[in-house]
Amino acid sequence: MSVLVIGGDEITPIKAVLKNLGCESITHWDGRRESINHKDLPQNIGCLVMLTNFLNHNTMRKFRTEAKKKDIPVICAKRSVSCLYCEFMKTFGNENCPYGSF
Repeated sequence: MSVLVIGGDEITPIKAVLKNLGCESITHWDGRRESINHKDLPQNIGCLVMLTNFLNHNTMRKFRTEAKKKDIPVICAKRSVSCLYCEFMKTFGNENCPYGSF
C-alpha cells in the first residue's frame, strides 16, 4: 500500500512503523507552508495519514474531504508512534490495541 503522510517535520520513526505494517511507498508533506492547500492528493495512494499536532484546521478539512470523495481511508493521529499504530489497527480491522485507547 502507498501512504501519504501530511504534517510533522521528522517522521523517521513513523515511516519505520508504517513499513512494518506493510506500507511499501511512503510520501511525506510537512504541511508548514500554506501552499500545501493548493496540492491535490496523489492518484496512487491507498491511505492518508494526517499528523494533527502539526496541521491547521483548513488543511485537515481540505484533505479529509478530498480523500472521502476518492474513498481513501484517513488516519488522524498525534505525532506519536503508538497513537499512529493504534489508529492504523482500528482503520484496517484490528480493534484491539496493546497500548490502550487514545
